[in-house]
Amino acid sequence: MRVLTDTLKRLGSASPLASMMRALSDFSGAGVLNVLASSSGLEISCGITFDLCNGLALDVYRPRAAEQAPVIVFYWGGRWEEGDRSMYRFVGCELARKGFVVVIPNYRLYPAVRFPAFIEDSARAVGWVHARAADYGGDREKIVLLGHSAGAYNAAMLALNPAYLDALGGSREWLRGMIGLGGPYDFLPLVDEDLKDMFGPPSGYPLTQPIHWADGSNPPLLLIESWDDRIVYPKNTLNLYAQVRANGGPAEKYLPHGLSHEMLIGVVSNVLAFRSDIVSRIVEFTHRVTDTVPAEDRAPRPCGG
Repeated sequence: MRVLTDTLKRLGSASPLASMMRALSDFSGAGVLNVLASSSGLEISCGITFDLCNGLALDVYRPRAAEQAPVIVFYWGGRWEEGDRSMYRFVGCELARKGFVVVIPNYRLYPAVRFPAFIEDSARAVGWVHARAADYGGDREKIVLLGHSAGAYNAAMLALNPAYLDALGGSREWLRGMIGLGGPYDFLPLVDEDLKDMFGPPSGYPLTQPIHWADGSNPPLLLIESWDDRIVYPKNTLNLYAQVRANGGPAEKYLPHGLSHEMLIGVVSNVLAFRSDIVSRIVEFTHRVTDTVPAEDRAPRPCGG
């Protein structure tokens, strides 16, 4: 998240944030965004256990008046090796301020586990949401998955391969859509030793790739990537989009310029949203696939016959 910190510092002394930024100079980029995130009008419930056997918990962000709101389940990134839900308070607050119930779960990491454990953990979080969404003002019929980087991979695998939710006695029909930010969907051949071990054995590598499961039967996808991403290359998004569309499935892509891999999630904050329209695209897509477009945002209908 160093890029986020550098960007915030570049706001400079002309910005009202300058003095605060000096005070926060020891924080990571995510730490700064979390400190500055606005929770006004929100209720935040942290540390809710959803998988007792594996000690996994989640956090819920919601508007105080939430009632049958769409639910966004956000999976964070970190190469399946690092990270924690607490690092993404800024995402939960920003999207909850847009009217959604936002659930951010943890999932187990390598080397403690290997593929497909982190996807199975992500599926269990969806199962919890489907069972408990109403307790937090959400609608279990309006679940959308959102992920960044490795988290986008987790979300894509749940959207593309029905086996994970089926194994819980659930259904991929629970999902109304999936949004990926800088996701790795087609990254063979594996070069790094940790990834080879994480996704092994080699005979099964093709089955670990989201693109392998892109048969067109998926819920709607919104795939967002930056042409300037130097960590996960845009070909992942372009290839998955092309494969889904070639098989007749619903998919949209958006590839802006000028955003680093880290900034793709950094802009999902009240501080950096001005850098991109990604938040507005997440909001529009989620409302559209859950059919909950606010009345004031609906296109006017023509009068007469």
